[in-house]
Formats: sequence, C-alpha cells, structure tokens
Amino acid sequence: MELAAKLDSYGKMAWIGVMVLAFIVFWPLGLAVLAYMIWSGRMGCWGKSGPGRWHAARKNCHTWSRGKESAASSGNHAFDEYREETLRRLEEEQAQFFEFLERLRQAKDKAEFDQFMAERRSDPSGPKATGGPAPA
Repeated sequence: MELAAKLDSYGKMAWIGVMVLAFIVFWPLGLAVLAYMIWSGRMGCWGKSGPGRWHAARKNCHTWSRGKESAASSGNHAFDEYREETLRRLEEEQAQFFEFLERLRQAKDKAEFDQFMAERRSDPSGPKATGGPAPA
C-alpha cells in the first residue's frame, strides 16, 4: 500500500490526521481507518508481538523503560542509580521466570509423553480397531 508507506514516512500524527479527516467526511470511513491503525500496529504499543513477548513490546511505551527511551533524570543521581539497578534486576528476574516456565512446559510435555508410551507398552492387545469384524 503506497498510501500507507507515505503516511508512515510522515509519522503517527499523519495517521491521526487522516483518521480525524475521515471521521469528519464519513464516520464509517473513520472507524475503518481506526480499525486499520489498531490491526496493523500503527496505534502505538499494540504491535503484533504475541503473548509471550507482551512485556517486551510494551516496555518501549513507558517512560521508565531502559535504553534510548529511558526517562529523563530526576535530578537526584542516587535515585536514578537506584531506579536503573532495580529495573535491571527486575528484567533479569523476568527473564529467569520465563526460562523457568519454558522448562516447566518441557517437563510436563515429557511426562505426558512418557505416560502415553508406558500405557501403550503395557496394553498387550495393541491399538484397538474401531470398525470391521471382531477378531475370532
């Protein structure tokens, strides 16, 4: 879509302007533009990043996030250091928690598979037939 690429080059305000203009001209068109903006991820922090990466996608929207988007200094150097250290620690704990959840899922999958295989080995008749004549 050439129009979308051109509006993207002007930034988010161009999209908002088009949406407002569309609402003024014909309100269903404005709703369509708004729906497209939300669906395509152009409406801020609601990008299509999937549930597992929800926090990673949203953290760039908050003023307290680290990196280039970090908040301006509070004027108190000690507090700024404390805030940065606390955020770093929380990010590490979150990463460890996601790793734990992944190990937990893998262990559950393995246990279910092992149970299936044990039941299959212990059944002497093998897979049951669901049709046809009964064995004599």
